[in-house]
Amino acid sequence: MISKQLKWILLITLALIWGSSFILMKKGLLGLNPFQIGALRIIFTSFFVIVIGFKSIATIKHFQWKYIALTSLFGTFVPAFLFPLAETKVSSSICSILNSLTPLNTLLIGVLTFGLTYNRRQFLGIIIGLFGTAILIFTGDDAANSSNYYFSVFVIIASICYAINVNLIKKYLSDVKPLAITTGNFLILLVPALLVLFFTDFKDRIHTSDTQIALIYILILGVIGTGIANIIFFKLIQMSSALFATSVTYLIPIVAFFWGILDHESLTFMQLLGAFVVLIGVYLANKK
Repeated sequence: MISKQLKWILLITLALIWGSSFILMKKGLLGLNPFQIGALRIIFTSFFVIVIGFKSIATIKHFQWKYIALTSLFGTFVPAFLFPLAETKVSSSICSILNSLTPLNTLLIGVLTFGLTYNRRQFLGIIIGLFGTAILIFTGDDAANSSNYYFSVFVIIASICYAINVNLIKKYLSDVKPLAITTGNFLILLVPALLVLFFTDFKDRIHTSDTQIALIYILILGVIGTGIANIIFFKLIQMSSALFATSVTYLIPIVAFFWGILDHESLTFMQLLGAFVVLIGVYLANKK
């Protein structure tokens, strides 16, 4: 009973943290470009988790490091750049809704690659979810701006990366402590992130007030929205199922939409319809 209550507490906590991540990225874009946001998010997280979890690395077995590297790539590195790229053209609310495709993609990749089974209801959910996604992409934030279509795809690719990450952790890293997985991930990613940042114009921007304010948002995003959230997420995967853990994306749009309203964002009727269709599809795909 305690473990059942704990997994719901962790799920809601994650929804609050990750639902707030989209507005933090949006605010970060006021002083930084997408590549700087992705790199700094990883760098801030790396220093935080390495300090608190360096000793835990010793618990990772030699053969598990290849899976740690893969989860760092799919679970953090690629999405860290794709989301701020998408938010240059797509609202934070829409990004959070498209991110809800993660459980659906988790099922698809689990079936195609990891030998998971599915039923007719889940297959129907996949079809409905894809239809809802098409509505969201082709209505865009600005119907006259076709580039929004392409930028929405960045979020979909990120959700596929998250789905691969979840399946990898569930199958190959279930016996590794969440803190060790997180620390191992960011130990691997620190140098690549520093290299990405080095090849941007960050040193020229850092003296401006907009960039300094943006750094505060990305610091919060890195430490809380990535470091602490990843530890919670890996724990949730291990104590439940991959599909239950990714069902956090049902709740993320609610939190993100609340922040979007405060920041004067709005959704059209077709976007609300698309969001509703996506969530129905995700619900059916997640239902056994």
